Amino acid sequence: MDTLDAPSAPSLEQSNPAYGIPAEAHLLEQVIVHTPGQEMELVAPDNRAELLFDDILFVGHARREHLLMCSIFEKIVGRPDAVLQMEDLLLEAFRQEAARHAFVERLCRSLPEQNLGTVEDELKRFTPTDLRRFALTGESDLPIKVHPVPNLMFTRDLAAVVQDHIIPLQAATSARTRESIIANVVLRHHPRFAPHADHIIDLPEGVTFEGGDLLVASPDTVLIGHSERTSFGAIMAIAHELFEHTSIEHVLAVDLPKRRATMHLDTVFTFASPNEVIVFPPLLETHGFGYTVHLTPADGPGRFVTDMRPNLRNALDDLLDRDLTYIPCGGRERLHQEREQWTDGANVFAAAPGAIVGYERNRRTFDRLQDHGYRVVTAESFLSYYDSGTFAPGSEKVAIQLGGTELSRGRGGPRCMTLPIARHAQPTGPDAPQ
Repeated sequence: MDTLDAPSAPSLEQSNPAYGIPAEAHLLEQVIVHTPGQEMELVAPDNRAELLFDDILFVGHARREHLLMCSIFEKIVGRPDAVLQMEDLLLEAFRQEAARHAFVERLCRSLPEQNLGTVEDELKRFTPTDLRRFALTGESDLPIKVHPVPNLMFTRDLAAVVQDHIIPLQAATSARTRESIIANVVLRHHPRFAPHADHIIDLPEGVTFEGGDLLVASPDTVLIGHSERTSFGAIMAIAHELFEHTSIEHVLAVDLPKRRATMHLDTVFTFASPNEVIVFPPLLETHGFGYTVHLTPADGPGRFVTDMRPNLRNALDDLLDRDLTYIPCGGRERLHQEREQWTDGANVFAAAPGAIVGYERNRRTFDRLQDHGYRVVTAESFLSYYDSGTFAPGSEKVAIQLGGTELSRGRGGPRCMTLPIARHAQPTGPDAPQ
């Protein structure tokens, strides 16, 4: 039975800062995920395209693969609260009447075409459990039909953390609008996050942003993809807020083809360690895509200095205080690069410097990682080896192969399925900058 409006025990210790991402590939502390559930069972042939899915997943297998990935994170981080499930956070938030009412009111206002206002009062009377079920699946006993939110498994897009601030999703498609509302309710009402609401960066109406387009390259440099999901207006707004409220000094707006294969910057570029990047090579070529606008703050509110770069590599060479090694997704041949970029070979997640998770099917990418000193192991072997021991981040470079047969059909890799909210400020290991 649900207890309404009882104070919820926080999932994390209140004394810890809520957010802290100094840069990509530092040692993970905490990450938000969503293991596929009943909402994924509701993706059908007739609605999959509207829900932004190319295929229908075998949900039982997808869950096992996802939970295996979570076990890897828990082992690397070595703390019981390393992995936070979004459905748990949402239920904890919904135990407060204010959170339930905020969710329902914003939902009715944001999706007027679904005519939810006719059942607004009934939705506000839902128990926390029933409202969570409705939020995730769209199912209820009410006489309304609402789509599920299967894309919630891609928690990366729900928000992006830069230093001690967080930028929530501003959905580009109506299929993801409810995810935006879910993220905002958790960030503003969950007992863990509510005290830090003044660290939320709200974007203006009319711009769109998804977290997969933002990477924190260093404590003073952020990369943002200008993609089919993130508008240039959002990049300008984010740059203004970061310059105003953080120590970020450089924002690089990276132009991407406006197509599904390159829907976010992290589909073509991710950090494996502070000094190593897995990249789809055309991004770095002079005549490829990846044209970059460099934004820096100028005197006066809302003013920028801009300069244009032919590609991202040129800009990073100038701005970063370290040299980057670029490891080609798919290896050396363009056909294999394109095949493995399509199956998220460039979308790896670094749980520690040089400790990454990627899909096993991208074998040529793993071959190149092995060439660069990574020990390549399966997820099962990694967990078996450390079953009775502790993983020491920085002791070696390891590339962990996640089977991902079902998860990969969702068109998102391990980075897409993870929203880190905290990493250690000082990287460790063989590739940490000196």
